[in-house]
Amino acid sequence: MAGTLYVVATPIGNLQDISLRALEILGSVDLIAAEDTRHTGRLLKRHGLSTRMISYHDHNEIARSAELVRELVSGRQIALVSDAGTPTISDPGYRLVRAAAEAGVTVAPIPGPAAALAALSVSGLPTDRFLFEGFLPRRKGRQSRLAELAGFSGTVIIYEAPGRVPATLRDLLDAFGNRRAALCRELTKLHETVLRGTLDELRAAVEAKSLKGECVLLIAKEGLD
Repeated sequence: MAGTLYVVATPIGNLQDISLRALEILGSVDLIAAEDTRHTGRLLKRHGLSTRMISYHDHNEIARSAELVRELVSGRQIALVSDAGTPTISDPGYRLVRAAAEAGVTVAPIPGPAAALAALSVSGLPTDRFLFEGFLPRRKGRQSRLAELAGFSGTVIIYEAPGRVPATLRDLLDAFGNRRAALCRELTKLHETVLRGTLDELRAAVEAKSLKGECVLLIAKEGLD
């Protein structure tokens, strides 16, 4: 009988933000496929777990997916985790999920933190309709993609590295106009910051600063008061 692939959400910062079910699964599976075994090792140690791990990341996911599916088909129970949040959301994992499902393996979600939804919940922007873009193209196709996003009638959510936030805010101003927006940084961590205002106000607030930590940018639809 085939095993089960558990897609386990882990904390985006605060190591206490993990569900009891997630801890139970991580402690009982035969193997954890982790984006960074050192990072996940700290989480396991914090909660007294010592489950064996194997790396699963952008650079090995094709070959490693085939290996893990063989293990699953043979009856092994495996948990998939990323460095932070829900696996496959701007992180590797969808190839393994697809391959496991095609092999007849049960794939079970163990829900929990996701930076995009955490940011949306505190942004003060409408939550009834939103589009998760993840990371924008750095160069080719960036401007055309921003023009497409500007036409979406809801809140747009973008991930960005801290060093590129000022330039991205300038690009957003050019493409969207001066809409209401929010910038969330280091969510659930010691230096958690949420800035709310217009895109121009956010740009002015960050251009003179050296930001650290992954950032989430949220932009409201056109015409919002």
